[in-house]
Amino acid sequence: GMVSNWTKIPPPLFKKVVIVLIDALREDFVFGSKGKQFMPYTTQVVEKGTSYSFIAEAKPPTVTMPRIKALMTGSIPGFIDVVVNLNSPALLDDNLIWQAKTAGKRIIFYGDDTWVKLFPKHFVEYDGTTSFFVSDFTEVDDNVTRHLDRVLKREDWDLLILHYLGLDHIGHMTGPNSPLVGPKLREMDNILKKIHISLLSKEEAALPNLLVVCGDHGMSETGSHGGSSEGEVHTPLLFISSAFEKRSGPLAQPEHVQQTDLASTLAIALGLPISRNSVGNLILPVVEGKTMREQLRFVHLNGFQLSRLLQENTPAYEKDPGYEHFKIAEKSHGNWIKLYLEGNNSEILLNLGKKVLKLYLEALKTLSSSLSKQVAQYDMYSMMVGTVIIMEVLLLLLLSVPKALSKRAEFEVPLSPPLFSLLFYLMCLLLCAVHVVVCTSAESLCYFCSMSWLTAVGVMMLISALMCGILSAIAKIFENSRLPPKNPTVSSSSWSEVDVLILAGTIGHVLSLGASSFIEEEHQTWYFLINTLCLVLCQELCRNYFLLKECDPQHSMNVKQNFDSTRETSECKNIDIPAASNSKLGKATSSSEFIKGSDKWISLATPWIILTCCRLLRSLNQTGVQWAHRPDFGHWLTSSEHKSELSFVAAVSLLMIFCLVQRRCSLVSKIAMALGLLGVYSYRAAIGNVVFPWQHGGKDISK
Repeated sequence: GMVSNWTKIPPPLFKKVVIVLIDALREDFVFGSKGKQFMPYTTQVVEKGTSYSFIAEAKPPTVTMPRIKALMTGSIPGFIDVVVNLNSPALLDDNLIWQAKTAGKRIIFYGDDTWVKLFPKHFVEYDGTTSFFVSDFTEVDDNVTRHLDRVLKREDWDLLILHYLGLDHIGHMTGPNSPLVGPKLREMDNILKKIHISLLSKEEAALPNLLVVCGDHGMSETGSHGGSSEGEVHTPLLFISSAFEKRSGPLAQPEHVQQTDLASTLAIALGLPISRNSVGNLILPVVEGKTMREQLRFVHLNGFQLSRLLQENTPAYEKDPGYEHFKIAEKSHGNWIKLYLEGNNSEILLNLGKKVLKLYLEALKTLSSSLSKQVAQYDMYSMMVGTVIIMEVLLLLLLSVPKALSKRAEFEVPLSPPLFSLLFYLMCLLLCAVHVVVCTSAESLCYFCSMSWLTAVGVMMLISALMCGILSAIAKIFENSRLPPKNPTVSSSSWSEVDVLILAGTIGHVLSLGASSFIEEEHQTWYFLINTLCLVLCQELCRNYFLLKECDPQHSMNVKQNFDSTRETSECKNIDIPAASNSKLGKATSSSEFIKGSDKWISLATPWIILTCCRLLRSLNQTGVQWAHRPDFGHWLTSSEHKSELSFVAAVSLLMIFCLVQRRCSLVSKIAMALGLLGVYSYRAAIGNVVFPWQHGGKDISK
């Protein structure tokens, strides 16, 4: 028209918006067989009501706090947010809640207190519930629902957010196929029914209300989340309002959208600016009831915001295909506006409008994809510098392992020669040259490049010194290996099988942590390594004790004459004699008397006792992800019907601790330890884990 509406934000499409976020709600809990069985009202609204259904795809990490950020900002949080999830600081990025508060909207929140930490001064009323009491399935949701009746009757709010945690807690404790899931879904269905009926009863003709149902993430087949399995990343997203057309035909498979799309869609629905860093697209069906001019205005706003974000983050943004598509769509939009203002209401105008809309949607998709890829880019140069330093230190430690395992546990790092060598200075110059080239050609901001040149040179000198030290250590090892041994019968530098196993096990364990599945099941690696180590130790002991008989007679005479010389003259390698036994061994008249002693059998039995204990420990607690649901000895002991067995095991264990430690203690220490261990047992009895022998019947005892 005569006056541009460019600077004006479109008016809100809905009067009141209620967001119900059900933690760990998988898409099959609503659209699958469980939804039909346990959520009949929601299923009816989805299939025959005035609603739009989608499957929202969450990006990993599928943890609550990063997902809330994605839903409210439209951006993609990084993996650092997994750590921050434990102590959520206030969200400073531009977000939907801040925009709503700035626009004067009154927001009420009940549920997971992560929201209260992220948005500390944004809610006019709130009640946070903690998410760390995972065994609480009931109270954590009742504390949210108890406010509903009162709030739904009131008119003094514009946005109501409810975050239910009970389903997530059930998933963590018992998994998605637990019999507890059904009743919880039925409870959620009744809550949604209550909210929907209340919103319909209070609607005005001018502006309808909107109910949004979503999950922050799903859950895996074992009930956990955080990864990228289909059950974890796919969540339902429902928009329910009388503004939408009623469904007539059968429900098709819900369309897939990104979780970040919700922020842009809700911003348009509430008449707010789209968050600055949002990479989401407008979900078009939500605004399909509006005129073509309004629809084009909405997608243009979204496209303009995405293109601005691209300009801020990409120097060569004009060559980006998404930006080019957006400019073409914008030009076509201008032509459509001209026709529209000329009063042309023919079929041509409608078809051209649909074509422009399609161009915009393609541009939005390409822009969003391009921006999402940029978000996933990391500061590779800084990461590589850090990795090089860590690898150098690790290599230096690995070179020290054989020395550390020897009887004289010392390792000399030759620092003086490298620091004054030509190689050190050449490496420093080379690394500084690389640093200058990388920092002057880097398009994006690099942390290491932003440091002062003095600090950067210091880091380069450190890398050079470590490298020279490693090379010197390797050269020294080769030099020593070429020298003839002082005693040809024994080689002090040779590695035993145990040395090789410890080194190989350490390297193998480090490499295994490159796969998330090995991290989840890390205990399996430890079971394998400990069992292998015990068997190798057993073989080593057997060889030391029993192959001694096969040594030549001259050796036996040497043992009789001078026991201390066995370390130098023995042809049987790796006889490691404990220092504490030297006085006893000195009194031995012959090697056969020592071999037949009790120490031999204790040494031989020890690995088998350790193996038996390890097997018992494996049965004690099923851990990890794959087998956490299987029964184990720990669950058997902690069940209420086996409390007496647990009490007996606990008492015997505490008694054994006292017997093993008290021999070296003074009288005062013995009394203090006895009282301390009795206190441990009393505490367990007071909280109901174990029973007192003198406790009568089922009476509670005083804490």
